[in-house]
Amino acid sequence: MIDFGGGIKTAEDVQSVFDAGAQMAGIGSVAVKDAEKFFAWLEQYGGERILLGADVRGDKLAINGWQTATEIEILPFLTNYFARGVRQVFVTDISKDGLLQGSSNELYARILTGLPDIKLIASGGVSRLEDIRKLEKIGCAGAIIGKAIYEGKIRLSEFDEFIKGKN
Repeated sequence: MIDFGGGIKTAEDVQSVFDAGAQMAGIGSVAVKDAEKFFAWLEQYGGERILLGADVRGDKLAINGWQTATEIEILPFLTNYFARGVRQVFVTDISKDGLLQGSSNELYARILTGLPDIKLIASGGVSRLEDIRKLEKIGCAGAIIGKAIYEGKIRLSEFDEFIKGKN
């Protein structure tokens, strides 16, 4: 499955993402800055195709590529958006991203305790397969893994075996 995110600002951008073959469009900053525009896209394409992106520093959202801090707390934000149709979200802990220091399990557990039916994709800090196992145990629907693969901390063959063991 392909999802595309980053820089989506207009209805034309969203349509282009789907026209290019992506199954999901990940939208972050627009969801915060222009909620009604985001909800119009959510209504048009559905909660299975629009993926909410939430970047956090501590418990507060950051937008514009992490450049702008807000006073918006993550759990009330997600609770509101879930009530309005969001079904899946990826949450990036900015303080962990790219550092290979393990994921923010307490943050994700807190979110899933408050919103047990949301599909949460964890992002930031994954450094080994054990991190993924812990995220799965918490209830995360998935994880974004980047630097750990790039730097050889998780080998693709090792990850393939992990996935095969799930099926």
